[in-house]
Amino acid sequence: MKIIKQFGIIFSICWLGTVVENLLPFAFPASVIAMLILLLCLITGLLKVEHIREKSDFLLENMAFFFIPAGVNVINYLDILKASWLPLVVICTVTTVITFAATAYSIRLTILLLHRKGGKKHD
Repeated sequence: MKIIKQFGIIFSICWLGTVVENLLPFAFPASVIAMLILLLCLITGLLKVEHIREKSDFLLENMAFFFIPAGVNVINYLDILKASWLPLVVICTVTTVITFAATAYSIRLTILLLHRKGGKKHD
């Protein structure tokens, strides 16, 4: 029964994200909305991590399985990818560097804020 309850919570939040997406006057991904709803539920204490831990861990451990259909579907567009491989490589490289930089600075900011909160000096 616990498994069904945890899946029910996760899928209900995903469904709620879809409902909110349909109500918005602009395009915004339902999956992102669902993650924000989940975050708000966890922050407010409406939902505890224990309520979804086992099934969310299962989904995270098997995440690669969910990317197989999208990866296989790329084969349908090989002619388009071959025609524009250089811009794609440039875009992937630039966005990877930007993502690495944003992550590094986010971690630095988090460490700085944690040290300030703890009263410790940061080098």
